[in-house]
Amino acid sequence: MRIAVNARFLLKDKLEGIGWFTYEVVQRLTQRHPEHEFILFFDRLYHASFVFNKNVMPVVLPPPARHPLLWWWWFEISIPKALKKYKADVFLSPDGYCSLRTKTPTVMVTHDIAYVHTPAYMSALMYRYFQYFVPKFMQRAERIVTVSEYSKQDILQHFKLLPEKVTVAYNGCRTVFQPLHSTAKKEIQTKYAAGQDYFFYVGAVHPRKNVHRLIQAFDQFKIQTQSPIKLLIGGRFAWQTGEVKDAYEQAYFKNDIQLLGYVSDAELPLLTGGALALVYVSLFEGFGVPLLEAMNCDVPIITSNVTSLPEVAGDAALLVNPYDVNEIAKAMQALHENPALRQHLIAKGKIQRKKFTWEKAADVVWESLKSGSEP
Repeated sequence: MRIAVNARFLLKDKLEGIGWFTYEVVQRLTQRHPEHEFILFFDRLYHASFVFNKNVMPVVLPPPARHPLLWWWWFEISIPKALKKYKADVFLSPDGYCSLRTKTPTVMVTHDIAYVHTPAYMSALMYRYFQYFVPKFMQRAERIVTVSEYSKQDILQHFKLLPEKVTVAYNGCRTVFQPLHSTAKKEIQTKYAAGQDYFFYVGAVHPRKNVHRLIQAFDQFKIQTQSPIKLLIGGRFAWQTGEVKDAYEQAYFKNDIQLLGYVSDAELPLLTGGALALVYVSLFEGFGVPLLEAMNCDVPIITSNVTSLPEVAGDAALLVNPYDVNEIAKAMQALHENPALRQHLIAKGKIQRKKFTWEKAADVVWESLKSGSEP
């Protein structure tokens, strides 16, 4: 079988959610199935580390697809030509897009349909693109894989699809996320938090991620406790961050908040493992990978009681109303003041994290590829 893969999110040293899903799943598929050929379509020059095995053929297809017009060109002109040229039996597209102009059987991974729920947090052009094309993509793909039961039900609720067309492949966690010894924790605290304990957030710095209310809750927590604890925020500033910047500028304890910007792959496991707790109170998530990373680092969690986050967290987190600043602040205070509660959540996390592995995700995708390629 010749399996073509949309690999445009495989970017050296810039892998994020979709990129890591592509990397971890496709790498395993190429290793497990050496008898099959994998053709990886990149939209720019690729790094040699993404040629996982001898059965991988990398192909660069212009143009670089990072704008709605270029998305259309890449998926509707470049991809159909390449699928025909390389005689692909099935096309795997892990980023929620597919080609409407090809007859090649398609398996599409849709991580979420956030645009349906939070249109105010994206540009008008992107929203119009998603609104027009996503329903067509959903109908076109032979199989759809998503990353949580919440996302599956959300997709089925908004699109007229047969339930058996949509399967769930939970995200996994990279092995670099491990518990830190006390010495390593102290080194990270010294480097980033003036030697103090800290709460940690990682992800896009964007209103949809609720970072502005996190900052407000931290300010309230500090007023109530007078604790020296810090707040570290890791992630690049995304589009439309006015609310976040305003919250930061207005914070009374602004000097105890560190905006780290993009955190490297080398530093992220250390920052996660060194935290007193992860605070991830996003308004909408299809999965929420930082929760799983924290569990694997034996770090307790505060997260939202909405969308997929309770499904991923299980009973290994304090669940809060993400719109309630007081509730978030109280959860921070509870974890700060109660070591027994922290240990309880860590113990629950050791059990919960076993549900999510990249091996299981690769199994689900492979079954979808086999069934999707059948006549």
